[in-house]
Amino acid sequence: MITLLSRLFIKNRGDTTDEKVRRAYGVLCSFTGIGINLVLFALKYIAGVLTGAISITADAFNNLSDAGSSVITLIGFRISGAAPDREHPFGHGRAEYLAGLLVSIVIIVVGVELGRSSIGKILSPEPVDASITAFLILAVSILAKLYMFAYNRALGKKLNAPAMKATALDSLCDAVSTAVVLASVLVARFWGINVDGWCGCAVALFILYTGFSAARDTVGPLLGQPPEPAFVRQIEELVLSHEEIVGIHDLVVHDYGPGRVMISLHAEVPDTGDLNVLHDAVDIAERELQEKLGCAAVIHMDPVAVGDKRTDALRAEASMAAREIDPQMTVHDFRIVTGPTHTNLIFDVVAPQKKELSDEEIKRRLAQSLTRDHPERYCVITVDRSYVL
Repeated sequence: MITLLSRLFIKNRGDTTDEKVRRAYGVLCSFTGIGINLVLFALKYIAGVLTGAISITADAFNNLSDAGSSVITLIGFRISGAAPDREHPFGHGRAEYLAGLLVSIVIIVVGVELGRSSIGKILSPEPVDASITAFLILAVSILAKLYMFAYNRALGKKLNAPAMKATALDSLCDAVSTAVVLASVLVARFWGINVDGWCGCAVALFILYTGFSAARDTVGPLLGQPPEPAFVRQIEELVLSHEEIVGIHDLVVHDYGPGRVMISLHAEVPDTGDLNVLHDAVDIAERELQEKLGCAAVIHMDPVAVGDKRTDALRAEASMAAREIDPQMTVHDFRIVTGPTHTNLIFDVVAPQKKELSDEEIKRRLAQSLTRDHPERYCVITVDRSYVL
């Protein structure tokens, strides 16, 4: 249904990087979700009243909250599509993360309330009328929710939309919870055992788990999480494909919402190269990052000695010493300054963020390794922490 509607109402629907297309998909899915959830709420509420089953009534209000979640997602897409302004020069893309967080909070609240009602039913059980009508309504609801899960998950991945991904998880949660309710109805009908309250508690726990999982996925980008290693490798491969650039470091990824990523990095270039040629290569790399990865990029040039045998040998020695501490450690911005009494080895070392050694301990061990047999050396080391390694 969503595919058919998108063909009718969304122009250029294949261009998911276009903000108008993203917003159109968000609006379409939100309105579809609102409509389906309101219908399911009405059917389940009627079934809950007729049967007296708290689990069915609670499941009905879960669908009503889902309709509210779809409204939140719709508002989030509308806000995120707004153009940059004076107060928000990088756009409003993070509104999608906020919408996903609000959806998660709604899920958690529903889980808490359902848990309270279910505990009440366990303490004071009431008879349940397991009718065929209730069975059919619950079966249709499960199929509808599985459909909503499938299209929200597919579009969430396609558009990289956290709010849609959260809504997909919510729909899956609903399908599972309704299946549990259906099981309680069948048990009551064929075995005469009232497990209504216990099934309600099971549903509540599953809803809470889903809510907290969705919240975790949306809080990460809001607080600032490291980029995906695969994305970092794409950046490295693209920049280093230019022969004028011999290395990169100090990569920082700024996420301002889906489709609004800015990156900055330092590119090492030969200190003997032509400045205009090197600058042109860096400019081309910046444009390629924008065109191929959709990232606004700022690249800083770092001149390094290339082809000098002494510098290359000392850099290799420093790199080996770093790898002895941790195989993932790397060295960059290496240079030497020779004086009448000593030689300065000046460089940066990149250590994994998870490395338990302190910066001072890493400096001490590197300096000890490089000066043990060469007391004339003096090490000036800066430790960078990588969130990707």
